[in-house]
Amino acid sequence: MTTTGTTRLSAVLNQNKTNQRKNLVTFITAGDPDVAMTIKLMHALVAAGVDVIELGVPFSDPMADGPVIQRASERAVANGVGLHDVLQMVNDFRATNTTTPVVLMGYANPIEHMGQDEFIRQSVASGVDGALVVDYPPEESIAFAHNAKAAGLNIIYLVAPTTTETRMQSTAHVASGFIYYVSLKGVTGAGNLDVEAVKTQVAKLREYSDLPINVGFGISDAASARAVAEVADGVVIGSKLITLVETALTEGTDAVQVVSDWIADVRAALDA
Repeated sequence: MTTTGTTRLSAVLNQNKTNQRKNLVTFITAGDPDVAMTIKLMHALVAAGVDVIELGVPFSDPMADGPVIQRASERAVANGVGLHDVLQMVNDFRATNTTTPVVLMGYANPIEHMGQDEFIRQSVASGVDGALVVDYPPEESIAFAHNAKAAGLNIIYLVAPTTTETRMQSTAHVASGFIYYVSLKGVTGAGNLDVEAVKTQVAKLREYSDLPINVGFGISDAASARAVAEVADGVVIGSKLITLVETALTEGTDAVQVVSDWIADVRAALDA
């Protein structure tokens, strides 16, 4: 069984468990539509009731992501935003928020370019609490996960509907912070959410890990968020938020306010 360490991320999630509060984790792509808006969105999400912020590190080939997050990544890359810029955004966010956990989500290439040890060092120095690297399989990132955890950086892994129980066990062995269960086959933003199937797989996962299990991919409204949260510890929402920002910018409305209002409704549904 995995155990939680005393990091900012585990402290918040443990507190939620004690208070019987469902975890609300939100994803936005760093630098989309620009750096200033990213930091405003981070603060607005927290004010609206978000517990953990996942910040996407822009990458030119985001293979696990659907078209919505791909477009966001493309816009951020076009803005010249890279890993160093993302770390600076977290550092800027930390100037006024020292309590909300921030998890970087992205791909191995930028980390390998920086160097794993340097990535861990700079992440911790910037106030990052965790990382989810889509293309670091648990079997091949044991040393990375160990070194990160020792430095106070939780490493989070994805578990999919197709993951075998043997793989669940190996993932649970190296994961820390929480486990991100992917609710459906396919890329981010896909549909066809089957809550009963999620319930079955989450129950299997709990046999191997006592980490919180947060469920993402396919959660697009307050009702689906609440339904999923009833069978898991919390939800992860990403593509919907980016779509809201895209639409607001197209229509000339206040994107930060639109996102804030929408997330406040989800928080209310989770707390109801």
